[in-house]
Amino acid sequence: MGWSGARLSPIAVVFLQGIGGAARLWWPQVKTFQAAGFDPVALDLPGYGARPPVEAMDFAMLAADVEASVDRRRLDRPVLVGHSFGGMIAQGMLRRRPDGYRAAVLSATSPAFGNPDGHFQKKFVAARLGPLDAGRTMTELAPGIVEEIMAPAADPAGRALAVETMAAVPERTYRAAVGSLVTFDERANLPRIRIPVLCLAGELDRNAPPAMMERMASKIPGARYACLPGVGHLANLEAPQQFDAAIFAFLHEVL
Repeated sequence: MGWSGARLSPIAVVFLQGIGGAARLWWPQVKTFQAAGFDPVALDLPGYGARPPVEAMDFAMLAADVEASVDRRRLDRPVLVGHSFGGMIAQGMLRRRPDGYRAAVLSATSPAFGNPDGHFQKKFVAARLGPLDAGRTMTELAPGIVEEIMAPAADPAGRALAVETMAAVPERTYRAAVGSLVTFDERANLPRIRIPVLCLAGELDRNAPPAMMERMASKIPGARYACLPGVGHLANLEAPQQFDAAIFAFLHEVL
């Protein structure tokens, strides 16, 4: 596709995971983006993958951790692709380094979690942590969590990878990530974002509904909005070809 053009090296694309994920959830995209001429970089957030579990986290720490990875690799204004929790981290990074990235894809995410004392927020946190408080394990919970957020027609291989990855998340890390959500709010910065952004929704996503993501896109100057039909919250695994095609079309337009 010629994404690197006359550049000496391909454009880097940094992939940021959701709460129940890890770098390996981006394996389908690592292959296709590399084949398309990009330099895909899928990161494990603190406490995930091979990194030791953490007891607490916040969005400033998470953004700084990703920025340190970008700096260590000497990535030149990479593209950010953030899913759900990772999309929240990406939004913080766009505020902290407004000219540090070429473009961003915010997938199945939100500009704010809302009032920590709100009914939805309390219900959300209780639903995620209550079973752990009752003694169940991440391995036991993973199939049900994935079933709830994926659409019925999701790719079976993607579903299996999601369950396997969710089951491997340390309980301490998962608790820390869920707890950090109540502090998240980047709404004030949306009008200040000055790089190309794609807000990418799934038609059947109940965690980040399409209407909410479309409103989010309307607050970001020049942002594009796209909705993938028949897809739930894990679009990159449920319908990887559709997901990749939407991003490639966006990057072809803006890079």
